[in-house]
Amino acid sequence: MRVGVDRELCEANEVCVGFAPAVFELDDDENLVIKQEEVSEEEVERVTQAVASCPRNALFKRE
Repeated sequence: MRVGVDRELCEANEVCVGFAPAVFELDDDENLVIKQEEVSEEEVERVTQAVASCPRNALFKRE
């Protein structure tokens, strides 16, 4: 599974970071950084929760 972000929708509110800090983080300018677009098997469930919980629907899964 791969994950992406629509930068125009993203508010960088860190909900995704709370679910999957190994995959998401904010940079010094408070922009979302996807540390690994290709999600490991261990992170799939957490990233799926992050995508579903994004308040702006800015995250999406790519198969």
